[in-house]
Amino acid sequence: MGFGSGASCSINLNTTLTPEQRERYQNPGVIQKLLDTARTIAIVGLSADRQKASFFVASYLKYEGYRIIPINPRGTDVLDEKCYPDLLSIPEKVDIVDVFRPAHEVPEIVEQSIAIGAQAVWMQLRIIDFAAAEKAEQAGLMVVMDKCVKMEHGRFGGSLHWAGMNTEIISARKERRWR
Repeated sequence: MGFGSGASCSINLNTTLTPEQRERYQNPGVIQKLLDTARTIAIVGLSADRQKASFFVASYLKYEGYRIIPINPRGTDVLDEKCYPDLLSIPEKVDIVDVFRPAHEVPEIVEQSIAIGAQAVWMQLRIIDFAAAEKAEQAGLMVVMDKCVKMEHGRFGGSLHWAGMNTEIISARKERRWR
């Protein structure tokens, strides 16, 4: 999964964060470190509905080799992984807590992330809660906010353009996708 030497670009996707907030909560060094070192990602709000963004992101991350733990109180299993009702019910170590829930639910998710000793809290696109982020940081967790973990993985891994996303990289080199 190493991302240390790949080319990347900045994709701001119309974020509402100020430049200072982007430096703090969308720092490429932090994102790259998390993607390089994390192995287990608990996805809070993971849906079994294949049309939902959470399912698409989870299936991509699982394909890329990450261990996915679905968190959904109404689910039994997603992507052949057992669902848990909350983070406190997970019987194993979690590296990243990826949040697909509304911002007003983030404070409780951060509390649980701290309680289970997660390494980081990652709030997906348009999910912003500065007070919860500050609390997570004070407890020693890394925080990414208003970014998509799948897009960032693809950006640092060099495959984002395969999904039709503009990576803002200009290259004359033609990638061979199908062999």
